[in-house]
Amino acid sequence: MGFSLRRKDTAPSLPAEVASGLGLLAKERVVAATRDDTGTWVVVGTARLYAVPPTGEVLARPWHLVDNGKWDHDNYTLTVTFVDGARPQQWVFREAAQVLPAFRERVQASVVISEAVDLGSKSRKARVVIRKNLADGSLHDQTILGQGVRLSDPGVSEAVNATRAHLREQVGL
Repeated sequence: MGFSLRRKDTAPSLPAEVASGLGLLAKERVVAATRDDTGTWVVVGTARLYAVPPTGEVLARPWHLVDNGKWDHDNYTLTVTFVDGARPQQWVFREAAQVLPAFRERVQASVVISEAVDLGSKSRKARVVIRKNLADGSLHDQTILGQGVRLSDPGVSEAVNATRAHLREQVGL
């Protein structure tokens, strides 16, 4: 027995044993779900992203730690990266019409304000983001450095700290 997440004619049904194993937070609800080619359920909750494999540990990551999701339409693959450097996750599924917009909306809902850091070169990138924990409303600042950029590089730490202070001031942190 499962419950339908979309219209009955096209909705994948999240099995009750999968739903009960999520460990949803208080007041959290499931927004969308689909099963990938390995049998893993990818579940978009209001506060966290979940992946429930047929065996093994459940992935439960708060949205403010999700950096990016890239959809490869040709290969039906969603690749998710995380702000804290956790190992990227990848799922292959053909039924994406429900999960992809919900995924995008939840990531965007966690972003309060974002600003690119001027590092003097288009190839050197960094950004500072103020994100909201969707479970409790707390705000967190994050610094995301582009490939090959290090805080120890000349001028990077100063530029990042100035941008960070400016954004924190804007949101009252």
